[in-house]
Amino acid sequence: MKKFPVLVCCALLAACSSDGDQEDLRRWMEDASKGLKGKVTPLPEVKPYEPVAYDAGNVIDPFKVSRVIPEKVKSTGGVKGPPSDHVPEPLEAYSLESLRYVGVLTRGDESRAIIQADSSLYQVGPGNYLGQNFGVITKVSESEVVLKELVQDAEGIWEERFSSLQLQGQEVIR
Repeated sequence: MKKFPVLVCCALLAACSSDGDQEDLRRWMEDASKGLKGKVTPLPEVKPYEPVAYDAGNVIDPFKVSRVIPEKVKSTGGVKGPPSDHVPEPLEAYSLESLRYVGVLTRGDESRAIIQADSSLYQVGPGNYLGQNFGVITKVSESEVVLKELVQDAEGIWEERFSSLQLQGQEVIR
């Protein structure tokens, strides 16, 4: 009984292999392809590139590096910029609007502020930096943290600006 499927398969393969059925197909293919020739269209002619010089007279060059990075202007009445050897502190990565003054620790005459950034708490005092404008803490009191920030105006002159963070009221957790 196991030999029967094998015999049927062999008989079908033998029936498909007769050359008589394929001979007329081969003749038709030869007749149909007698007059055909392959044709490849030529590639289009490439025009040579001609660079155009930027010549706008006294107009500012938009590709000049100083358009992206402002040139350092000599101070004419402004304050000295941030120190060149300044190492950024963790709270300088946050804007002042995203920082919260949530508490104060006092020991003797020294007060330290507790600042919340995202879900982390940081302990800072006078001399520490806050915010993205080189804000140095000048005073920590029970109601606010006072900062002296250095801001560069459009002409590249550094100016001092004073800001403060107010102590946040207690929230009711439910």
